[in-house]
Amino acid sequence: MLNDRRAILVPGAANALSARVIEDLGFPAVYLTGAGITNTFLGAPDLGLISLPELVEHTAAVRDAVQLPILVDADTGFGNAVNVYHTLRRLERAGANAVQLEDQVSPKKCGHFTGKEVIPMDVMAGKIKAAADARSSRDVLIIARTDARAVKGFEDAVERAARYIEAGADVTFVEAPETLEEVSRIPRLLPAPQVINMVVGGKTPLLSQSELESLGYGMTLYANAALQGAVAGMMRALSTLLREGRLEEKSELVASFKERQRLVNKPFFDALDKKYSEK
Repeated sequence: MLNDRRAILVPGAANALSARVIEDLGFPAVYLTGAGITNTFLGAPDLGLISLPELVEHTAAVRDAVQLPILVDADTGFGNAVNVYHTLRRLERAGANAVQLEDQVSPKKCGHFTGKEVIPMDVMAGKIKAAADARSSRDVLIIARTDARAVKGFEDAVERAARYIEAGADVTFVEAPETLEEVSRIPRLLPAPQVINMVVGGKTPLLSQSELESLGYGMTLYANAALQGAVAGMMRALSTLLREGRLEEKSELVASFKERQRLVNKPFFDALDKKYSEK
């Protein structure tokens, strides 16, 4: 799908339930977002606060919940190249189909925060090579993200992405380009499929999927659109509850009880219960 350069729309999931919604709506893949996990699991900002075991657990839960390809945001890989080797093996066994690694100094920051720092290019290239060597299947893709645009400028970011492709990355991701010109140049300058992150309220100009397809992007990422939508929905529903003292199922502020059970696959578990309870 990435090689088709159709800018496929891939939403981010913060947990298995949001992954099920993404699959149910017909999206082609799901992105397990580190920011989303941190926000929902810890109630904290995206500052590199989750651990590898926590990410592995979330990956396994999503893998059990959906059949879609899972792209896992592994931040900086939880250490040096040796740690990245271990990270890749753990995430592949948990069910990841692609693992994203970035070149920020650890602890990282959200790609659209200020005050980021990046590690030397060659150090990151070594981490990418370790990830490529660690996978047991070539079908597991390595996505190399660079955050250098905000630190060292656009040209350095593109140079880094090219270096990471040489080191073994299947896909690259120049985070937070700030102008339409930069957005349009990235796919022309790099031979591998490109990811672009459409952050609502972020630094990158927002373009439609069709516009990004015409530019040659492989994937359009909306890493936390589902989470932002869920927060807005919770605020609306709970504000109404606080104000009126009750909520009606038909208010359109909440999903129905029946719909919630369908999404979590209750009929399947009912069938299991019946199968193993029969005498």
